[in-house]
Amino acid sequence: MTNPSSQPVLYSADGHVATVTLNRPAVLNAINPDLWMGLDDAMEQARDDSTVRVIVLRGAGDKAFCAGADLKWRAENAERLRDEPTRDNRARFVMPDFELWKPVVAAVHGYCLGGGFEIAMACDLIVASEDAQFGYPEPHRGLVADGTAIHRLVQQLPNKQAMDLLLTGRKCSAQEAHRLGFVNRVVRKPDLPMAVGELVTELLESSPQALKATKEMARKGADMSLRKAFKNEFPEFLKLKESPDFSEGAKAFSEGREPDWEDA
Repeated sequence: MTNPSSQPVLYSADGHVATVTLNRPAVLNAINPDLWMGLDDAMEQARDDSTVRVIVLRGAGDKAFCAGADLKWRAENAERLRDEPTRDNRARFVMPDFELWKPVVAAVHGYCLGGGFEIAMACDLIVASEDAQFGYPEPHRGLVADGTAIHRLVQQLPNKQAMDLLLTGRKCSAQEAHRLGFVNRVVRKPDLPMAVGELVTELLESSPQALKATKEMARKGADMSLRKAFKNEFPEFLKLKESPDFSEGAKAFSEGREPDWEDA
C-alpha cells in the first residue's frame, strides 16, 4: 500500500477549507508530471466538493513553496518534451478555462520560481513570508515560462516591471512583490499559517455562492469590454440569484444575527 505522505500532492479538508500541499520537499517541491497531475486532481476534488468554500495551496518543507521545474527530470526527458504540446506539460488548474470559482489562497514561503511562480500567480490571493523569493529563471536555463506565466505577469503588472522580471530572471523579494502588487500580505515566516488562517476566516464570512459569482465575473469580465461585461449574464451570478443566499444576508442583517450560508 502506498504511503499517502509520499504522494507528490496532499489533499485534506477541515470544515469548509481544503488544503492542497505540494509534497516533494526533498527537491524543493520541484514540478514533474506526477506533481502536475496530482495538483489537477486535488483542485478538481476541491472544486467539486460543495462543502469546500476556500482552498489553501502551500508547499511542504521549510525551504520552498515550489522551486519550479524538476530540471533533472527535464534533462532525462528532453526529447519527449520537444515533441509534446506545451499544454500536456501543465496542470489544468493554471489554465483560465479550468473554471474553479472558489477563492484560492497561496501560502508562499522560500523559493517560488518558474512553474511554482506560475502556480502562485494562478491563485486569487498570495500571502508570503518575508523569506519568499519570486522569479522566472527559465531564460538562464535555455527555457521559457511557456504556460500562463508570462501572460499573467504582463496582465497584472506594469509592462516595464513585468519585463524586468521576465527578461532578467532575477529573484524578487516578498517586500518588492508586495510593492508591485502581486502579493497581498507579507508576514514573518512563523506567522504565515496564522496570517493565512485570518484571511481564510475573512473569506468564510461571505456567502460562498457570492464569492464564486464575484470571482467568475472578475476573471471572465477582464477579457471583455466594460459594456459587454456589464450586459453579460454570468452563470454563477444566475445561480446566486436563485439561491437562498441572495436574500439571507439582508434577512440576517435585519434580524441582528450572523447569516447562515448554503454550501455552493
